[in-house]
Amino acid sequence: MKLVNLGAVICFFCAFVVNAQETDYVLSTGDTINIRVHGEPDLTFDTKIGTNGTILYPFLGEVKVKGRTAAEVRWLIMSGLKGDYLLNPEVDVSVIEYRPFFILGEVNEPKDYPYQPGLTVAQAIAIAGGLTERASESNIELKRKRSDGSTAVTNNTGMDEPLQPGDIITVKQSFF
Repeated sequence: MKLVNLGAVICFFCAFVVNAQETDYVLSTGDTINIRVHGEPDLTFDTKIGTNGTILYPFLGEVKVKGRTAAEVRWLIMSGLKGDYLLNPEVDVSVIEYRPFFILGEVNEPKDYPYQPGLTVAQAIAIAGGLTERASESNIELKRKRSDGSTAVTNNTGMDEPLQPGDIITVKQSFF
């Protein structure tokens, strides 16, 4: 009978549950990530993803992270360090600051704001100081970048619509 290392199984399961939200999130320019290599303080740091979609990482040089999930970046760094630099590197990658969302048009303070998970259009409007007197509550446009680089535009977006980092909300004028 083969014994299973229960501690390793539990650690794997916990890491999976903790990172479940971040495994779906696709990184892009403006996100700040934390890379941690256990027992290697020189390889552990926070970095902002540059405009070219890459980060500079010790020993590995330029690493393309735009369009990848935190789990994929973790695997890239772990694979790059394994063997030549470390025997069995334990790497964690997490998003510590998401790229901002933008709110324009008929709000009191149109500009970019830090994204927070779970944010809706209504909450974004509140963060931007609320609607102006001429704002339309129903004529709200949402622009979102797709993973292929194209932009999806949704008109008449509802107040309960969940936002994603990088979204652009435009509140149009009411005609009445």
